[in-house]
Amino acid sequence: MQLLDPNRTSWHITFGTYGTRLHGSRRPTVDKQHNELGTPFLPTNAKQESLVRQSMVFPPHFLGQQERLFIEQHLPTTCERGGWSFRIAADSSDHVHLLCDIVPAVHGEKVRRLVKRWLGQALSEK
Repeated sequence: MQLLDPNRTSWHITFGTYGTRLHGSRRPTVDKQHNELGTPFLPTNAKQESLVRQSMVFPPHFLGQQERLFIEQHLPTTCERGGWSFRIAADSSDHVHLLCDIVPAVHGEKVRRLVKRWLGQALSEK
């Protein structure tokens, strides 16, 4: 079992795949105003969901088994590349969870953006 590093902060990073969870849909979503613990999810709004769907440039992307295995294998090295301590990860067809430890000067949102970018690049190269 990996011990907690007192010089780092643990973050649970979660992100979805393109177009699989749209604002306004019945599935819970958050935005910048609804992303704190205890804040309610965005309300269901069919009109908003339709507008978001119409603005999509590509069809929704669901991860296949090979992509999921690739992501699971790549996340430890992705964390190493960023200087973060990988703890554990899990994924499904439409989202990824990552638990990692980060120096306090770095915010988890920056880590989320970099992880998505680097994983996307690695998947494209594959």
